Amino acid sequence: QVQFVESGGGLVQPGGSLRLSCAASTSYFRVTTMGWFRQAPGKQRELVAAISSGGSSNYADSVKGRFTISRDNAKKTVALQMNSLEPEDTAAYYCNRYPAWNAYWGQGTPVTVSS
Repeated sequence: QVQFVESGGGLVQPGGSLRLSCAASTSYFRVTTMGWFRQAPGKQRELVAAISSGGSSNYADSVKGRFTISRDNAKKTVALQMNSLEPEDTAAYYCNRYPAWNAYWGQGTPVTVSS
């Protein structure tokens, strides 16, 4: 059974930081490219960052230089360090394989950037 459990979201002021974590249950984790996605109210879900099994990463233009994705294959976890947060980063954040397994979206973790 594939499962992704996200945590670490919350309310933060503009310019602040948060670190999101994702625990994955898939046995294919070591060979799977993983991604962090987000969905803001009234908008489609979008890819924020992805990291390959070998550690190569890619980012959406809107978060380059502010967000960092990392993974721990031994613990089957993926993290997203988010710095210099902006109100536009407000969304529910999800982790999943990239490309996503649509049947296995988790509950997500909410991030609100507001003063």
